[in-house]
Amino acid sequence: MRFNFSPKSPLLALSSSSLTSPCLRPFLPSSLRFPFYPSLACRVSTGRSLRMDSSSPDPSSSLSVDSVADGLKNQSLSEHDSNNKKKFVKLSLEDLNWDHSFVRELPGDPRSDSIPRQVFHACYTKVLPSAEVENPKLVAWSDSMAELLDLDTKEFERPDFPLKFSGASPLAGAVPYAQCYGGHQFGTWAGQLGDGRAITLGEILNSKLERWELQLKGAGKTPYSRFADGLAVLRSSIREFLCSEAMHFLGIPTTRALCLVTTGKFVTRDMFYDGNPKDEPGAVVCRVSPSFLRFGSYQIHASRGGEDLGIVRSLADYAIRHHFPHIENMSKSESLSLSPGGDDQSVVDLTSNKYAAWVVEIAERTASLVAKWQGVGFTHGVLNTDNMSILGLTIDYGPFGFLDAFDPSYTPNTTDLPGRRYCFANQPDIGLWNIAQFASTLMAADLISDKEANYAMERYGTKFMDEYQALLSRKLGLQKYNKQLVNKLLGNLAVDKVDYTNFFRALSNIKADPGIPVDDLLVPLKSVLLDIGKERKEAWTDWVQSYIQELVASGISDEERKASMDSVNPKYVLRNYLCQSAIDAAEMGDFEEVRRLLKVMERPYDEQPGMEKYARLPPAWAYRPGVCMLSCSS
Repeated sequence: MRFNFSPKSPLLALSSSSLTSPCLRPFLPSSLRFPFYPSLACRVSTGRSLRMDSSSPDPSSSLSVDSVADGLKNQSLSEHDSNNKKKFVKLSLEDLNWDHSFVRELPGDPRSDSIPRQVFHACYTKVLPSAEVENPKLVAWSDSMAELLDLDTKEFERPDFPLKFSGASPLAGAVPYAQCYGGHQFGTWAGQLGDGRAITLGEILNSKLERWELQLKGAGKTPYSRFADGLAVLRSSIREFLCSEAMHFLGIPTTRALCLVTTGKFVTRDMFYDGNPKDEPGAVVCRVSPSFLRFGSYQIHASRGGEDLGIVRSLADYAIRHHFPHIENMSKSESLSLSPGGDDQSVVDLTSNKYAAWVVEIAERTASLVAKWQGVGFTHGVLNTDNMSILGLTIDYGPFGFLDAFDPSYTPNTTDLPGRRYCFANQPDIGLWNIAQFASTLMAADLISDKEANYAMERYGTKFMDEYQALLSRKLGLQKYNKQLVNKLLGNLAVDKVDYTNFFRALSNIKADPGIPVDDLLVPLKSVLLDIGKERKEAWTDWVQSYIQELVASGISDEERKASMDSVNPKYVLRNYLCQSAIDAAEMGDFEEVRRLLKVMERPYDEQPGMEKYARLPPAWAYRPGVCMLSCSS
């Protein structure tokens, strides 16, 4: 990938004819090797101004990486040491400890109306929730998220709780606002976007001094709503609520969800953009995150240039101060001076430029996140730069999907079908593409140099491959990564369209016994290797024999290995058809399936006797439009 940055043509131009990610490329048939996507290699050349548009990436330069300093690893998202133990207190809504650092420390819009417009020189607009509400009802809630806020779970039983979290009744202490940001959508600069239907209430500081931002999604119009109504439907809100929590319990960094309420009103949506709109129940989900800052939060100000470049610096300072305090406190004594690799013998000193250390950590967090997605078969569906968290969190759950039958070209987003830009196999490369856009934004504001930007992208490549290979090794129960074994396995899974989740869960039942008769080798996988012929059976038998050899060499007992593998290979993931079953019931007024599904997803690695139906393959009806694939309409 080559990035061209010049005064005459001041855009970060990506041109590419590369294949998909190195980890998935070997088994992809030529028809699936999409022409757009970058390989994990990139460089940036210098420039000062910035025009936000893009063409396709070019994999012309190789990736060379060094080890990152220990000081940038294993960092906490909290402002203070999370080990600061304090007695858990249970607070009422009125007693929550509000803070409003975002509106206190950053420039805001002088206007507070919700008329759609361009908002200049501001990071936010103060605006009140305005969704129409009539007898709102509490659909579901997260006890674990309430505990993080020090909120007494009995508060969910309050008669006025649905009113407060639909936005109909003010929450004491809140200072509502909508954030201004821009972004690249499907590779094209879209200009100002912003919170078009999400309204932040403010930040809660809990007893550990951890910062949690509360946001109502679907609460009404803001200046960033453009031509939309600022509302959300129950269908999409259930999906976001459940997946936010399901991802957390899978161990994947994510925004969270506190609760979901219906508004009692209907919202008109054209689900398939085919000219057939229908009325759907309205809803509001309360999303929670340490911060909802995105790559696009910085891009919008860089794109406008001039005095707005100062806002990029202010936003960076704000993020480092509140969410990356360890970077603020770095010193030369930490020896974070690193070589960028390649033919360049110069040194990138991360202690001399906090913004360089910051972008490196964002790149690494993003790479780690994407590796975890690939590990569980999660496809985000809309990896625009406005949907990329600077904290390395999964954010904005729209037309997402977990792999059922293993298909590297799978995209759950109907809008993505023509080019499959955001398909499962391309996520690692798109993550890098988005990091490149973010790095160019910081370059435009004179916060980092081209060398520092290049180093951040190199770190993304190395971090992703390290984490992905380590994760695949753990999923296979191996002590070290075996590239040939993994490539053959992924190839077999793709050819036979084997269920991704169920296969890895069943794999832990294979014994490290080279004396098992050939005819019995596939017995532990009988439930997942369905309808395979003689030729494919031989291919799988060959792979299992090689796999058993690796298991024998590891010297780990079958019992110990099974326990270890089952702890990283979930039995339960939030398949789209499970969501749809809960949605169908909820739209009829029955919320029990939503709540039951949440409880199952809170223990994805446990067997949960009696819940086996939630691990079944999708039924035939699950492949209809609107279930296995969705649009962005919500």
